[in-house]
Amino acid sequence: MNKKSRILVVGGSGYIGKRLVKASLAEGHPTLVLQRPEMGLDIDKLQHFLSFKKQGARLIQASFDDHRSLVDAVRQADVVVSAMSGVHFRSHNLLLQLKLVDAIKEAGNIKLFIPSEFGMDPFRMQNSLEPGRVTFDEKMVVRKAIEDAAIPFTYISANCFAGYFVGNLSQMCTLIPPKDKVLVYGDGNTKAIYVDEDDVATYTIKTVDDPRTLNKTVYIRPPENIISQKELISIWEALKGKKLTKTTISAEDFLASMKDMDYAGQVGVCHFYHIFYEGCLTNFEIGQGEEEASKLYPELKYTRVHEYLKRYV
Repeated sequence: MNKKSRILVVGGSGYIGKRLVKASLAEGHPTLVLQRPEMGLDIDKLQHFLSFKKQGARLIQASFDDHRSLVDAVRQADVVVSAMSGVHFRSHNLLLQLKLVDAIKEAGNIKLFIPSEFGMDPFRMQNSLEPGRVTFDEKMVVRKAIEDAAIPFTYISANCFAGYFVGNLSQMCTLIPPKDKVLVYGDGNTKAIYVDEDDVATYTIKTVDDPRTLNKTVYIRPPENIISQKELISIWEALKGKKLTKTTISAEDFLASMKDMDYAGQVGVCHFYHIFYEGCLTNFEIGQGEEEASKLYPELKYTRVHEYLKRYV
């Protein structure tokens, strides 16, 4: 059997990062987790790191403010997987990855880099609305640095994280299902793609030693989870045995709602607009230089939307 690649996870204590660590260990990879000393007194992060160590991961201390430490950390791995946060209402550190690219380039031993993307494909979002496009622009800056440095890569497009888009029936400013009323975007029939975050991590790690995904974009499109907002709401109504009052909002009124929002809210509105009005997740076919994860790995039993929603009943 071929030896499993050593995977260094950067951003391992974060929302998707901790799942990547778990998936890497579950797939039998020697797993290293970058521990940044600048976390200071963040006890939650420390506890995450200690739990990784208990599960069999190896902690490596390195700082983005210390290039040599990053190079030394990278040299201990075969593959680097980044999970730096790009969500504005939490933290937004995507461009820190440029320092990671510099370290990978100098180290010269990394056979694959998976940068932090995991949402909409930034290449297809280059005409998106301000200020939401900042996320895609920064991801493209990182991509350019990767490709200019001739670093082997895989880009992961995971569409809508279930935790942010399923449990709340795709409502903004909440993470739990509405009790009585639900806002429907346009006619509610535009298809979106919902993916359980644990499945995102498992699919991502499966690409690591797969030559079919090298220097390609991999889209995670579980076929039974390609549904409209109306279908999502109907699944919830069936589980609860209760109909919700539905209020529709036009594209114009939805975009106008940005006026009184803070920056993070405005970014969110732009992203929701592209997903639920323009159908940016499903209005294209996967083509040359691209792969679809559920076709590559049909053995993975992904979580269906109706299964995911049961935890909220």
